[in-house]
Amino acid sequence: MSGTSEGPTPAADLDRSAVTVSDIKASTRRGAAEDSDGGPPAYRSVFAAAPLAMAVVDREGLVRDANEALGVLLGGGPAALVGRSAADLLDLASDARTWHAYREVLRGRQAKLRCTRRLKRPDGRSLWAQVTVAPLDGGPGGVLLSVTDVSGHRELQARLRHLQMHDPVTRLPNRTLFFERVTGALEAESYEQSGTGRIGLCYLDLDGFKAVNDTLGHRVGDRLLAAVAERLTVCAEEAGRTRPSVPLVARLGGDEFALLVEDSTGTEQLADLAESVLKALQAPFDLSGQRLNVSASIGVVERHAVGTTATGLMQAADTTLYWAKVDGKDRWTLFDPERNAHLMTRQALASTLRPAIERGEFRLDYQPLVGMSDGQLRGVEALVRWDHPHFGLLPPNRFVALAEEDGSIVPLGRWVLATACRQARAWQLAHPDDQPLFVSVNVAVRQVWDSDLVADVAEILAETELDPALLQLELTESAVMGSAGRPLQALQALSDMGVNIAIDDFGTGYSNLAYLSRLPVSVLKLDGSFVRGFQYEGTGAPPNPADEVVVEAMIDLAHRLGLTVTAECVETSAQAARLRRIGCDTGQGWLYSRPVPPDRISELMAGASYAVGNP
Repeated sequence: MSGTSEGPTPAADLDRSAVTVSDIKASTRRGAAEDSDGGPPAYRSVFAAAPLAMAVVDREGLVRDANEALGVLLGGGPAALVGRSAADLLDLASDARTWHAYREVLRGRQAKLRCTRRLKRPDGRSLWAQVTVAPLDGGPGGVLLSVTDVSGHRELQARLRHLQMHDPVTRLPNRTLFFERVTGALEAESYEQSGTGRIGLCYLDLDGFKAVNDTLGHRVGDRLLAAVAERLTVCAEEAGRTRPSVPLVARLGGDEFALLVEDSTGTEQLADLAESVLKALQAPFDLSGQRLNVSASIGVVERHAVGTTATGLMQAADTTLYWAKVDGKDRWTLFDPERNAHLMTRQALASTLRPAIERGEFRLDYQPLVGMSDGQLRGVEALVRWDHPHFGLLPPNRFVALAEEDGSIVPLGRWVLATACRQARAWQLAHPDDQPLFVSVNVAVRQVWDSDLVADVAEILAETELDPALLQLELTESAVMGSAGRPLQALQALSDMGVNIAIDDFGTGYSNLAYLSRLPVSVLKLDGSFVRGFQYEGTGAPPNPADEVVVEAMIDLAHRLGLTVTAECVETSAQAARLRRIGCDTGQGWLYSRPVPPDRISELMAGASYAVGNP
């Protein structure tokens, strides 16, 4: 006989018979004296009649007596079993744990052993047997060994486990079995002895599957899932033909599937698998007259098994699947640690934005706005920075979009507005003999929709005693053009209050000049892309005439509409000279100054004007 160990099983799994092990052991105690006289054992009649397969084993582990039931179970007569090693008959030495426990029972140092073995009979058939070994009291000593055929119970357990571990729609392994396999693949002993020590995963879902369910019904949706499962299985089988193992295909729920590659050989193997899946899904599905076309987005992760957890692997796969969706669907995307780090940083920033406002972690720098004709400092633009305790000083492009998404731009914008107005008033009081500087503050459209911007501005101007003419609010062109309803009303109310309205990044959005004439706007800020076309100082290359013609036309039109023009990103004196020549009013850029703290603006106000020269 041969077999494999399944380890100890609960005592409740042992069949109870009319004649029990306890009966045999009791009879053995009663017949101990007769045994010593050489007569037949007193338990023999009970032992022989018992339907439970049993044997008496001596201290050396050899079968001293066996009943008919054991002979039938093992495929031979009981006499043929006498004198043979019980461990060999029942495969008790195939694993160290069971072999040690068995010897301890033989030596009287352990009360009982119970284990389950898969045994192979002489006729080639296999059976699952529960083996119990317990000491015998009295007589020459030894142990009583009983064997119960539990094959039917095991088969029932296997069927129930299969139902529990497989998806009823696609018949694929379900989420539970998938994670069991992933966890097993990540255990050190599974890859330390052999294999590549790597693991790969293709995590996919169907693009637009919800529309199939909503329009054609869940029955068609289920048939589609089953058909997709068949194609994925074929892809896995083809991928496994040249590999040691076939990738596991599982349905994780809804329209989500996974292909697990244990002992992967690198990202190329996973990329090939993902490509084959996309190609397999391109052919239309014919489902009882319904012809459907679907595609999938796939997140691909491949890495060393060491240090990887099932949760971490799935988080990476889920993130990468999201990237594939964002990047346009019907594609696979490989996990990128740098992109993931950026995403994690973004999430960390988003979760701490509001508390950071309350903790006062933000500050304002100011960039000068200089008159192009005389080089005089006319105003400043307030630019917010986040002095983050972990990530350092962050520019606005790292967090303003996040603030707009979660609504924290409203309290942040109110703080920026109040701080900038307070600072502008402080400069005015500190330099009473100088022309007061106006301060320009960026405003997000959400501030108009989610708060009473007009009331906030009025309250702040009153508190700081700042002249409304010294406040300029900047909105992007795309936010202003086409404004109607509340935004337009707010802009008009602010203009009526005396506040200047500027369109930022002008020339990159709608550029609806006819509509522009009807907006309460007083300033256009030319996008830096126009100004960069003038960067030819010291290069020997001639300027692009088209850039200058376009900018000149926009400036001329703005002046005809009664608007002033500010050029952004002025970096060279050649740019400044050309802008001055075509009539630009003010300039802003590194030629004059980078954004600086408030005290530096005070120094600039006390100093000379910026130089005005020719290119």
